[in-house]
Amino acid sequence: MKTTVLVVDDEKDIRDALQGVLKDEGHDVVTSGSAEDALKKLEVRQPDAVLLDIWLPGMDGVEALKEIKSRHPGLPVIMISGHANIDTAVRTTKLGAYDFIEKPLSLEKVTLTVEHAIEQKRLTEENSNLRQKAGARFEIIGRSRAVQSLKADIGKAAPSNSWVLITGDNGTGKELVARNIHLLSTRSGMPFIEVNCAAIPEELIESELFGHEKGAFTNALAQKKGKFDLADKGTIFLDEIGDMSLRTQAKILRVLQEKSFERVGGTELITVDTRVIAATNKNLSEEVARGRFREDLYYRLNVIPFHVPPLRDRREDIPLLMEHFLREFARETAREVLSVSLEAREALYSYDWPGNVRELKNLMERLVIMAHSHTITADDIPPYIRGPQPSQSGSVFRGNLLKEARKDFEKEFISRKLKEFGGNIARTAEAIGIERSHLYRKIRSYGIENEDASADVV
Repeated sequence: MKTTVLVVDDEKDIRDALQGVLKDEGHDVVTSGSAEDALKKLEVRQPDAVLLDIWLPGMDGVEALKEIKSRHPGLPVIMISGHANIDTAVRTTKLGAYDFIEKPLSLEKVTLTVEHAIEQKRLTEENSNLRQKAGARFEIIGRSRAVQSLKADIGKAAPSNSWVLITGDNGTGKELVARNIHLLSTRSGMPFIEVNCAAIPEELIESELFGHEKGAFTNALAQKKGKFDLADKGTIFLDEIGDMSLRTQAKILRVLQEKSFERVGGTELITVDTRVIAATNKNLSEEVARGRFREDLYYRLNVIPFHVPPLRDRREDIPLLMEHFLREFARETAREVLSVSLEAREALYSYDWPGNVRELKNLMERLVIMAHSHTITADDIPPYIRGPQPSQSGSVFRGNLLKEARKDFEKEFISRKLKEFGGNIARTAEAIGIERSHLYRKIRSYGIENEDASADVV
């Protein structure tokens, strides 16, 4: 695909000369003798680069540059002039000019500068597209109040360089939160380096984090950069930091305090500028109290805390997540998007999802591959998710009297509703239309176990 260059100069000889040499290099060329005419042409067709003279009749090149960068900020503009000085060059560069070329023009320099400007524009657009794709890939799906609040907090925290501690159960999406913080930060163009602290053996974690010098230990055949080194100017994500040993915690604390470290077997002090985001599924306050996590490291990391709620606490997001994963896996496997029956939806909605979003995602992948028809039915849902059916459990209609059947049904109904609302008495009572105190009495009279009971059962 040919690139286009707009040449703006009031001297026809210069326009013709530039048009000839740029056409020889394979570019399409549009010319203009004034800034006003050039701005009109830009509205019709945006080129890949602009060569703009400073001294023009009417609106001068500096004013034209301001207008172009205002309307088309990503368009590279190369200023040309035979009467300019250093101050003018500096001024136009600050206004966003890609480069400044003095007259008499070196045609070789002009063509080289234009090539570089177009290449930089291409790379910028490519990086922007990649960031957009990355943003879509790591999108946090959900419309619940909890997710909307989480997204708003990410937007506030991301532009800062403060350290972040993310807590939440396994599978809730702590890595997604970390990646969104990075993507929305000023470091988004720099590396995002992930370290799974639980997966690296204790004897290797220092080498992984800080690198090592050649000969530092057996099989250290060459120098190796560590994760902190690789994350310089970017973000390092320390996942499952609660599983890190106290010895390694001490070394991490030193890096956070001094922003420097030494490789294993080395003496050179390496300075890094890295934003640290840590995550854990453990209660670090309890770990500190038990002596398993350093208190000073905990407070150093916990500058901006995030908590990712479990899926059972945001059930209204289940249908949205389900549709998202069905589309994703249908696209990956070149299959059509499956529909989901009402009974299957109810089963998925009522399940507690101990594995959280990860468990739901894995199930959707399995169903896309293994479903028997174009519609996912309750029979396709694993029994442990569907729960015991009335005929299987024997808990419903087991008595001969209407009074017994009513009690059995009410006990089963309340048990399921409590599970649906995560054991929250107030929300369950509101949903089924009775007073909270009345519901609490029924729970006690029926002997219903409410393991997830909220603190509001008074």
